Amino acid sequence: MANLKLGPIADDKPVRVTAELPAAVHRDLVAYAEVLGRATGKAVEPGQLVAPMLARFMATDREFAKARRSLRTQPTLAKTGSAGAPSPEAEKQPESA
Repeated sequence: MANLKLGPIADDKPVRVTAELPAAVHRDLVAYAEVLGRATGKAVEPGQLVAPMLARFMATDREFAKARRSLRTQPTLAKTGSAGAPSPEAEKQPESA
């Protein structure tokens, strides 16, 4: 098999997203699908490549991974609601002096 960054496309339940692509990007997707189809022996629609390509891009972006980890380690807003008002759980707790 060619040394492509993508392997066989997983059959997963999709979420529909609509996006406009430049014509050159679409032509490249069509060509990539053709090459991947030859390499795997299974026909691939160009639209099927978008999600795995985005996933691969995000998985290999070190700055994104670092930023995502820092978001996970930041304290959450468990004591306040989305508008900054105390949540019902916070209102039940007695205030300490």
